[in-house]
Amino acid sequence: MNNLIRNYNKAKQAIYDHVGFRKDWVIYPIDDCTDCWWQIIGDEKDGSVVYAETRKDIEESTDEYWQDDIYTQRFYKKWVYRGEKFTMIFCDSGVDGMKYFRVFDNKLELK
Repeated sequence: MNNLIRNYNKAKQAIYDHVGFRKDWVIYPIDDCTDCWWQIIGDEKDGSVVYAETRKDIEESTDEYWQDDIYTQRFYKKWVYRGEKFTMIFCDSGVDGMKYFRVFDNKLELK
């Protein structure tokens, strides 16, 4: 069982290292959104992230997408962490006070 926890912590740290995140006071659960198309609306401080299973759902503004505010909290100076392959965004889901680190594949970003 110890190996399971060690492996989990190593994997989590590998994600943090990839995107250049250094944890401070608050950390959130990681949500794997690497199979979703995504786009930042507005800027990385006051904007939101839209993500969907298909590119069409975002481009045509269907009802088949999700949108989270980019959560800006005081313990960090930035809230969008871009790595070579993946981007991690602090997200406020707007549901029951839940916040997430959502991880997206850079190849699926719409600009």
